[in-house]
Amino acid sequence: MAQIVGGFVMPHDPLITGNPEIADQNQVEKVNAAFARVVERVKELKADTAIVIGDDHFTMFGPHCLPQYLIGIGDIEGPEENWLRMERRQVPNNAPLAEHIMNFGFERGFDWAVAKSLVLDHGTMIPIHMAATPAGLRTIPIYTAAGVTPLLRTKRAKELGQMIGEAVAAFPGDERVVVYGTGGISHWVGTAEMGRVNEEFDRLVLGMVERGDIDGLVNLSDEYVIEHGGNGALEIRNWIVAMAAMPADVRGELLVYEPMPPWITGIGIAELKLAA
Repeated sequence: MAQIVGGFVMPHDPLITGNPEIADQNQVEKVNAAFARVVERVKELKADTAIVIGDDHFTMFGPHCLPQYLIGIGDIEGPEENWLRMERRQVPNNAPLAEHIMNFGFERGFDWAVAKSLVLDHGTMIPIHMAATPAGLRTIPIYTAAGVTPLLRTKRAKELGQMIGEAVAAFPGDERVVVYGTGGISHWVGTAEMGRVNEEFDRLVLGMVERGDIDGLVNLSDEYVIEHGGNGALEIRNWIVAMAAMPADVRGELLVYEPMPPWITGIGIAELKLAA
């Protein structure tokens, strides 16, 4: 039977590859080292597939189509943006497992939007580039409504994660899966406060991750998040999905935190470990 063997929360900031030189290079080195540690851990866990949970930024979708959650089950390539300083390429998908998760969800009241062909934006492509491709992983991209309204409700994000975890456990293959929850933490997108980082808010969120306090994240109101973490911090929905997908209670181990105004966000990476 397939199993989720590990999980991580991480940024998908496009400036990580698009403009690394504008940030403090000591901080950049720490972030890159943390991504390298994720790759090492994935290899130690003998994982072969990553479920990468991100959100669109009006790059692939738009006012004409705003899915609450979408799964890519077929041909995948990326990135969509040509300024990320990475070559556009095919991304290997684990189509059998992706279709199984899709059908498992359908049968349990989760009405997926589905893409049989998908061009990925930085919301999943940055994590794939930094932490999946170097580990030789196949990927299953999942997009949530965490970047633009109408937003996926945080309670539903938890339910979605739980369903994904159950679906993986029910798959008859022998896949070893890691889950990446991406985005965040504090950042203000397209507002007068763009470039602001609120370290206090970031530490609050990371503390919840370290304690495995999924409900604490679920119960943060959108109004509170926007006031203290900015509209970009609404992406913690993706972290909720990843944490809820884990097969048992989790605790987070912080690998790096760097407040990086030149990259317009607080950068946090943590491993999700099963509670002893």
